[in-house]
Amino acid sequence: MTLPQSPTVPATSTPRGRAPALAGISLGYFMVLLDMTVLSVAEPDLASSLRTSIGGLQWATTSYTVAFAALLLSAGALADRRGAERVFRAGIAAFGLASLLSAFAPSLWILIVLRALLGVAAAACVPASMAMIGRLYPEPAARARAIATWAAVSGAAVAAGPIAGGALVGWAGWRSVFLINVPIGLIVLLLTMGPAVRCPRGERRIDWLAQLAAALVLALLTDGVIAAGSGAWSHALWSSTACAVATAGFLTLERRSPAPVLNRNLLRDGRVRAGLLAGAAVTFALTGALFVLPLLLQQQWHLSALATGLAFLPLTVPFAVNPPVTGRIVARVGPRLPILAGLTLLSTGGAVLAATIFTSGGYPVLALGLLISGFGVSCALPALVTAIVNAAPAGTAGSVGGLLNAVRQVGATLGVAVMGAVLSAGTGWALLTSAAVCAVALAVFAFTGEPNAAS
Repeated sequence: MTLPQSPTVPATSTPRGRAPALAGISLGYFMVLLDMTVLSVAEPDLASSLRTSIGGLQWATTSYTVAFAALLLSAGALADRRGAERVFRAGIAAFGLASLLSAFAPSLWILIVLRALLGVAAAACVPASMAMIGRLYPEPAARARAIATWAAVSGAAVAAGPIAGGALVGWAGWRSVFLINVPIGLIVLLLTMGPAVRCPRGERRIDWLAQLAAALVLALLTDGVIAAGSGAWSHALWSSTACAVATAGFLTLERRSPAPVLNRNLLRDGRVRAGLLAGAAVTFALTGALFVLPLLLQQQWHLSALATGLAFLPLTVPFAVNPPVTGRIVARVGPRLPILAGLTLLSTGGAVLAATIFTSGGYPVLALGLLISGFGVSCALPALVTAIVNAAPAGTAGSVGGLLNAVRQVGATLGVAVMGAVLSAGTGWALLTSAAVCAVALAVFAFTGEPNAAS
């Protein structure tokens, strides 16, 4: 979550006009996050319909997060330059249109391209929505309450995604999970089209060449991992080589750019780096599990799409109930302990899930692993925002928040790519991989993380 800076121009909205606008902004965020989870239970139906492999499913998922992650950093600058509400509404309209086209995609590769466009639209929406909230609510106390409302929908989206996806797939097939975004997008546009907020335009520069290089690096890295997982070693070698070249080009452009994509000052602090690694590990485990487990539940345990969605309730329910508790703990003792607890729970949950597969355990044990993991994610993520913002240099809270969001999407991309690649060795090994990644992040954060002091 990107934290808004105090606006320099007073808001022009009235209290009455704020509520519909905030509802629209929050619903837009809900739609963006819903699209990250709603597709998970549709994977087997999508694979059967479009006759694709695990690699194809990986790209159908990661094309969204690759574009989302790569463009998040510059999307904030675009919102500042063009006006946040203009960028937000354009992003919502593009998201609805791309969703409608995705529902009628005739082939896998057309779907992958459309999913990438959905990621571009999502990247435009998220930073702009935070700027709009800052404009609507210039008073710190009111802004804090508005941010809490905005952030609460993330838990609702994660909780609703698998269940909504299962119900839709069971009713009308995988294409229906995209159609749901069309009426949501129209409602968002209706709620935010009034004069409640007008955001000024700025003069921030954007280095689009460096931005393109960043997207290319992430796409080639993902392609190499997916190719290696499917045994296409020649393909993986070419992608890895191209990724190395693109990385060198990106770093060269960054050194010369007057408007670099990455704020290098932020990355010099070991606490910020540890927080970013922890954020990536959390979404690695969450998104990877949402990718591999539906395949197990539907193809091996023979559950229906709706039953699969309901099976994820132990994972998703904590997102709706635990963040307020975590917020109170962070306010009392600081973010360090909740982050360490969250990473410990995630590593333990991944190990329990893997053990369930290795020992042919039943659903009750699987549900326990999901519940532990759900509490781990909902403990770690809210505290991570506070931790890295506290560690960031003065005046960079917005930048570091955007960087955390981008790194989280990178983690989501790699979670699907890596765990999908390990899936060839078995679901248990894929889940054990996520436990290991969280354990490494736990060790790094334990030695370099935010001091245990109240924020």
